[in-house]
Amino acid sequence: MITLPGRRAASSSTNVEDFGGAVELRWDAEQARAAARLRELVDRRGRPSRRSRGVYLHGRPGRGKTMLMDRFFAEVASERKRRYHFHQFFASLHAAAHASGSIDAAVDALLGDALLVCFDEFHVHDIGDAMLFARLLDALFARRVALVVTSNYPPAELLPNPLFHDRFVPTIERILANMDVVAVDGAIDYRTLGSRGAGTGFAAGRYVVAPRWHMAVEALSASSSRNNDAAQQEIESIVEISLGARSLRAIATDGGALVIDFAALCGTPTSAADYVALAQRFPRWEIRDVPPLRAVPPDWTMRFVNVVDVLYDADRALTVIASAALGELVREVREVPDISRLTSRLCALSQSSAEIVR
Repeated sequence: MITLPGRRAASSSTNVEDFGGAVELRWDAEQARAAARLRELVDRRGRPSRRSRGVYLHGRPGRGKTMLMDRFFAEVASERKRRYHFHQFFASLHAAAHASGSIDAAVDALLGDALLVCFDEFHVHDIGDAMLFARLLDALFARRVALVVTSNYPPAELLPNPLFHDRFVPTIERILANMDVVAVDGAIDYRTLGSRGAGTGFAAGRYVVAPRWHMAVEALSASSSRNNDAAQQEIESIVEISLGARSLRAIATDGGALVIDFAALCGTPTSAADYVALAQRFPRWEIRDVPPLRAVPPDWTMRFVNVVDVLYDADRALTVIASAALGELVREVREVPDISRLTSRLCALSQSSAEIVR
């Protein structure tokens, strides 16, 4: 069996770490209904039941879906349970399927004898992933494991691309036939209510507004008589990070911290699997020179969404140095799915300006 690292389980107290601060949570009606439905997946001894239909939790970002699932997962009285972020699991599923040549063998390697399987932040935008997920679902339903999924999308809105959606409809029908769909929606994004004080893990990071700060430093250096030496030192300080047959150019990799420019990370053909591997190597991240996302190609923005997803789930401290406040950063970004989830998760970071930092 292959073991994958994942986000820590949510605290059992009313302080919600997952939303980046001390927020006293009182269940709203939809959250209470979802928690009650999750409890039906276990027997009187708190063990997973094979007779239960799965549960598909969906709703807008910051509504507590991950927290509900993680609290339920922590309370299940069995070691035969697995919890994964979807990016993380799919990276490993691709690798295991390629190595074994069989989706069933890959599922066996990843899930072992699990009776309960939880997937966080399930989404499908790529037709290739959609077909692989369809085969995964068939394997899970055949094993009669208790399945819990969280998503920002109701099943009918998965793989929304009209060119491919019809091909995924049979899979949507299998989801509806085997799982109860429970909405966890509402007006409140709890991450936006979190404390902006010092946090831990992902929330220990910061969102710093520093308009074109790196270019300003370069301009200042250019006016110096030591400009040539500084430029040479900058070139020599670039760190090459190996990613299989490819490499990334980082600014620094000191003491477990990865410091990298947005363009170097998201402007090259990197994948969620790359971010999962890098998150295992570096517990602290700083992504610099993030421009307003409407100014870059949609695939750059989608990679940024994916890397933040991975770091949030792996609970890695993230500092973002951007040229605009968060609202302006995501304004008028219309061609990229999941932009609302990116916004919600970056709200978990303490917000500051370059002037405050100095």
